[in-house]
Amino acid sequence: MRADRLVSLVLLLRQRGRLTADTLARELEVSTRTVLRDIEALSAAGVPVYSERGRHGGFALAPGFRTELTGLNHDEALALLAAGSGRGEQVFGLGSALASAMRKVVDALPESHRASASDAARRFLVDPETDLLSRRPAAEEVPGTTMIEVRRAVLAGHKLRIHYAATGRTPQWRTVDPIGLVTVRDRGYLLATRSGADRTYRLSRVLAAEELPEPAQRPDRVDLDRIWRERSARFLSGGDHITVLVRVDPARREDLLDTALAVRAEEPDADGRLRLEVTFQDARHAEWALWQLGTDAEALSPRSLRASLRDRAAAMVARYGDLS
Repeated sequence: MRADRLVSLVLLLRQRGRLTADTLARELEVSTRTVLRDIEALSAAGVPVYSERGRHGGFALAPGFRTELTGLNHDEALALLAAGSGRGEQVFGLGSALASAMRKVVDALPESHRASASDAARRFLVDPETDLLSRRPAAEEVPGTTMIEVRRAVLAGHKLRIHYAATGRTPQWRTVDPIGLVTVRDRGYLLATRSGADRTYRLSRVLAAEELPEPAQRPDRVDLDRIWRERSARFLSGGDHITVLVRVDPARREDLLDTALAVRAEEPDADGRLRLEVTFQDARHAEWALWQLGTDAEALSPRSLRASLRDRAAAMVARYGDLS
């Protein structure tokens, strides 16, 4: 851990020039005292770090110090920098590791490519915090210590003990065999088995976790994409889910999809609208979602949903119909 931090410290000084101990401490997420000890260790190892006192002082490397790495070309580094600008690392608790990795990517470039790749990456924005309507995605927080235990168990192939809060139930401890981690629309999931049965856990509902020393019962090779598709299909076909045929204004398509669980079919209608077959959690969820779209959407089936929307509209008319 300390070796990685020392490398990151050197890369920060190489890429940004002179930095104060406080700035280095914030970037490395350690105390100022730890930074000062690391500076001493680097100097003792022969790395030419020197300090400058005064208002604009700080620590810097001797001019020209570098270890040239040329394994990445411009487009390869650009791809990594652009991918690293997404927010998936927040779901899996890898933010600090990503920042360190991105510094190493930039440092791996030849001098002639470094500035242009960094500037180009700033012109790509992946998954900003809000959309054009200033709507923020629903943030899901997972304690760092919990995420570390989950991640370690997944990668090491060990059993995992989790304190899980299922919807509407008292949190309970359970031991699972972790298979992998998935992130979808900033929501993280742990794919696992429990007593041989498939289980999918929302990471935001894992209150605590403990990696166990016992090996997990799982195959050596895994196809997470296939497993996720299979579990999604089972999820959509179970419970009280309802499938609805809807005609919607194309301008409101994304609003409809934001509330639906899945889209089963889609085709253009004769009048320019879209005809979609979508799945909702239950009838109440479907009624709520379509009511938000007003006259921009029409439920064609099932008939029971049309009736509930009609009754709700009639109640609104009765409430506001008398304007005298």
